[in-house]
Amino acid sequence: MLNALGVVTTVVVGLMVGVEFCVAFIMSRILDALPEDSGQLGHAHGGRMLGTLMPFWYIGSLVLSAIWAVAGWDHHGARLVAIAAGLLIVSVVMSILLLVPINNRNRTWTPENRPADWKEQLNRWERYHYLRVAVIIAAFALLASALV
Repeated sequence: MLNALGVVTTVVVGLMVGVEFCVAFIMSRILDALPEDSGQLGHAHGGRMLGTLMPFWYIGSLVLSAIWAVAGWDHHGARLVAIAAGLLIVSVVMSILLLVPINNRNRTWTPENRPADWKEQLNRWERYHYLRVAVIIAAFALLASALV
């Protein structure tokens, strides 16, 4: 049962890492290359879509990691899982304090109502997002290491 929990947790976190990596290094580049207001509208739509899904994914990943760490505390790799859970806590705190406020503004913007500094705000969001991606990649690597 503990092995199944470890595999499920690692897969869930790994998929989350894949989505967030894609957002950081692929989707943002695609949206930024679109003509006129299309890129900003795409960022707003992506913010609405992923802004609805990702809180459940982040919290779910954290909960699964915490359960795995507690349930397997006497087993090999438990400390790695606990550190990974700690990194996932950092990613959730970063999200709440740094990324969500920008995303909540961005998801309502249209070419008619966006602020003058909208590009700077999106660039700030991307910088924070790169850091968050690094944190969740580290958590994923620790979870994968704990499996072996």
